[in-house]
Amino acid sequence: MNYADQDPALRPLLDRILSAEDRARVEPLLTELGELAAGELDRQAALADANPPKLRQYAPDGERVDEIEYHPAHDRVASIAYERFGLAAMSHRPGVHGWPTPVPHPVKYALSYLYVQSEFGMACPLSMTDSAARVLRLFDPERYAGEIAALSSTDPELRATGAMFMTERQGGTDVGLTRTLATDHGTHWTLTGEKWFASNPAADVILTLARVPGQGAGTRGLGMFLVPRLRPDGSRNAIRIDRLKDKLGSRSIASAEVSLEEAYATPVGELTCGFRQMAEMVNVSRLSNAMRATALMRRAVRESIDHTRVREVFGKPLFEQPLMRATLLPMVVDAEAALGLVLEAAARLTEADNGSTAARDLIRVLTPLAKYSLCKRARTVTGEAMEIRGGNGYIEDWVNPRLLRDAHLGSIWEGASNVIALDVLRCMRRRGAHHTLADTYGTDRFAGRLADRWKALREKGDRLLELPGEEAEMRIGRYAEELARTVMATLLFEQAEYEAEATGNGRKLLVAHACLALLDDPDALPRTALDHLAEVADGGRVPLAVVPAPGAGYEATEAARV
Repeated sequence: MNYADQDPALRPLLDRILSAEDRARVEPLLTELGELAAGELDRQAALADANPPKLRQYAPDGERVDEIEYHPAHDRVASIAYERFGLAAMSHRPGVHGWPTPVPHPVKYALSYLYVQSEFGMACPLSMTDSAARVLRLFDPERYAGEIAALSSTDPELRATGAMFMTERQGGTDVGLTRTLATDHGTHWTLTGEKWFASNPAADVILTLARVPGQGAGTRGLGMFLVPRLRPDGSRNAIRIDRLKDKLGSRSIASAEVSLEEAYATPVGELTCGFRQMAEMVNVSRLSNAMRATALMRRAVRESIDHTRVREVFGKPLFEQPLMRATLLPMVVDAEAALGLVLEAAARLTEADNGSTAARDLIRVLTPLAKYSLCKRARTVTGEAMEIRGGNGYIEDWVNPRLLRDAHLGSIWEGASNVIALDVLRCMRRRGAHHTLADTYGTDRFAGRLADRWKALREKGDRLLELPGEEAEMRIGRYAEELARTVMATLLFEQAEYEAEATGNGRKLLVAHACLALLDDPDALPRTALDHLAEVADGGRVPLAVVPAPGAGYEATEAARV
């Protein structure tokens, strides 16, 4: 088995998004990681999940050590991610896998997507390590050149991992309630306070927010600090791990309650910009959350398809049963649409990093839209997949319980859904983000319902902004979901046009039409897609004559069939 080979959407998307040179470079990595994800990585991930980390607070002589002990399977899945594939390193320096430049973000997210289909938990410290290196590069590269080099190393003897300690007991969503206090000692600072939910608490490089005396209240008073695991003299820093969290999912990695007891720290960039700097780290992590949700959906869909093909009910495989086909099709469409959105956002992030203001405005709203919609949808898709497998799907011998547990985390980490929806509203108020989306994706290329939908969404967004504040806040969640799903439908049609022209295959057009039909009417039965479900699920060939181009009468044909 090979998860890259079994994915009908991944390689064609990369064919369109990447340059020919980058596409050639990534191909052997896709093959290798796809095979690992379906084999050794999957086995090791199951072991790591079943044997979570343990906290050893004291040495035999009574000395406080606060060490975390990991199962060997954890170390193996970490080695595959950090060292063999350089998933945390590739965005920050040239040379990883032979790239003459830092690796484009779509490559990183595509490889991470394969990895997460087997190991979800490790993607959290990976993302924080990647994001920590990014923040240090953007805001204080000279002071922290050594830390950046360690965070982006693939050498097991040199590499470091990163973390961000942001949540406090009294202030999770409301970061302005942070109480951790920073004290200036001239050559360095010390931090004193408690962090309530700290993932990867034994990280080598920790970025956190603390209140700077005299700087004001709320988020204005927060500065960003780097807290190393070890002080400059090599002694253990004053970071006390009070207890590990007993989490529902993501059990292969440690999350903890942590106390900083005059912990050694140094400032990152301008202390007056701490909240803005942390927002940069969080935004990139949010896109990683969307990627992880997409990977969970893809694994759940693959498990469901494989199961229904071998499970017979009343003399016929489940895959051939009409109701099961109607259940599977929306799952397949959701997973494929999600991957298109994630890789689009990754491509725009690369453009933004290269200086494009337009891409920066677009990624600013695409990121919360992807986080909001995809993380919610992953919970539904993984739950449906558990039910499809039946009783076995509820048993820990199978992967479904792990997929379901992990899926629920995406909608919580780096901002729960309501927080993310309000961020979309903020983008609309400050930047007219709904107009940015409509101008980018609502072109005249796609006649018919899709063009009409973009026009209606632009007008609906304008009306929403005219509402009283509380009314707009109550409505933004549904509107954000409409925006996200319409972006995904548009991207499916864009990719479908490319694939039809390049290969003469109408499969992607069939997926795009099914997505739009279900978007317009969740009770729709896209009959042509249901008739060709095997080709849709596996990447088979569908004649273009079966699925005309957008606006060419396909909807009328479907309606007549019904």
